[in-house]
Amino acid sequence: MDNGWPWGSWSDLPPPLALWLIGLGREMIWNPPRRPPCNGVVENSQGVGQRWAEPERCRSVAELQTRLDEEDRVQREEYPHELGRPRLQVYPGLAHSGQRYSVPWEARHWSWTRVREHLGSYVVQRRVDGSGKIGLYAGKLYVGQIHARSWVAVQFDAAAGHWVVSGVTGAEVCRRPLDQFGPDPVRNLEHVERPRR
Repeated sequence: MDNGWPWGSWSDLPPPLALWLIGLGREMIWNPPRRPPCNGVVENSQGVGQRWAEPERCRSVAELQTRLDEEDRVQREEYPHELGRPRLQVYPGLAHSGQRYSVPWEARHWSWTRVREHLGSYVVQRRVDGSGKIGLYAGKLYVGQIHARSWVAVQFDAAAGHWVVSGVTGAEVCRRPLDQFGPDPVRNLEHVERPRR
């Protein structure tokens, strides 16, 4: 996966879209930051799309999307790939898997436990704001006015279901439960805006 939003977050907490996929049991493998050759096929495809669609000439997002859709179609259905045949002829099975997305399947297979366990593997840095809070996902977590403007480490205790905040010495500053961040908001992708830090 790309490290950019909404797939990745440059070694910070995974974005909501990634958490949703993790809940479905999908393993997320992120590229090393600032190393495009590690995912050369995708990076090259993005470069081709940018050159062909010429976003700098588009007057709106809608026009850019139309141009990108058309260039994707040309690359799949017309542009010579192997022995002069386009990709869609060479790989017809890639047109569609034949499977439709199933909401009942998601309800049976999506696991909040998987999400919590994955979150438990992160330790991230935050700077406490002037009101004693740190940003986590779409909300703010109160750490304490006494810690205003200081740096803290934040990690998730999967077993207890708490965010654990520690100071620079490693001593625990506070624990806060998952009040505004739980399985339903993640499954419904309610926290889609970039986190405030």
